[in-house]
Amino acid sequence: MTSRGRFDWLIAIAMTCALLTGRVEDARADGVEPEAAAALKRMTSHLGSLQSFSMQTASTLEVVLNSGQKIQFTAAARNVVRRPDRLWSERVGDVISQTFYYNGRTLTIFNPADGYYATVSAPGNIDAMLDFARDTLDVIAPAGDLIASDAYERLMMDATSGFVVGKSVVDGVRCDHLAFRAGAVDWQIWIEEGARPLPRKYVITTLDVAQAPQFELVISNWDTGATPADRVFEFTPPAGARSVEFLPASGGQR
Repeated sequence: MTSRGRFDWLIAIAMTCALLTGRVEDARADGVEPEAAAALKRMTSHLGSLQSFSMQTASTLEVVLNSGQKIQFTAAARNVVRRPDRLWSERVGDVISQTFYYNGRTLTIFNPADGYYATVSAPGNIDAMLDFARDTLDVIAPAGDLIASDAYERLMMDATSGFVVGKSVVDGVRCDHLAFRAGAVDWQIWIEEGARPLPRKYVITTLDVAQAPQFELVISNWDTGATPADRVFEFTPPAGARSVEFLPASGGQR
């Protein structure tokens, strides 16, 4: 793209953003709008009612260099959930590639690239396991904020504002677009409209870090009729795999 082409492109984006900003600001109200809270509650209740499901996620994590330049790192994951105590996830990404196995008794994380794995005793349900993995092991499962049975309470914790942005389309699926603010974090969620109010996109913006880096998660290929067998969640070390210990938590990863 030529310099002139980049300039024209930036002008077009700026004009579009100005129009959208005016429209959104007109609709925005102080506090959490009842319509936004109701849409989020409908989504979390629907997802929490599903006894088993699978989906795929594509995430993008922004990192800000000392120079102020933003760099993005991506990952893709396949996820299988069976409530109340089974979760499997395979994540392949720029920074790290791992497979999670949770069977209601233990949590195992396997790094296929080097053959190392670590297993630890874990709480007996998904919600408690997610908290344990985050707080004790510095491990955050893909889409963990959304799959917990108390996702509404987790998402709305400390929320000071929330509103319905409008209709949007994610991967060809028509969605309701919601935006919230909680302290130093802005977050947005896109929820499939209609009878299947499933989350389709989730964006977190960190306001207290220079350049306000974002974490984006796009969710696709939902299968709410999945009936995974127990063996999906059981880890069997492959030949040559080596067991190691988890390191203590030091700040978290996403």
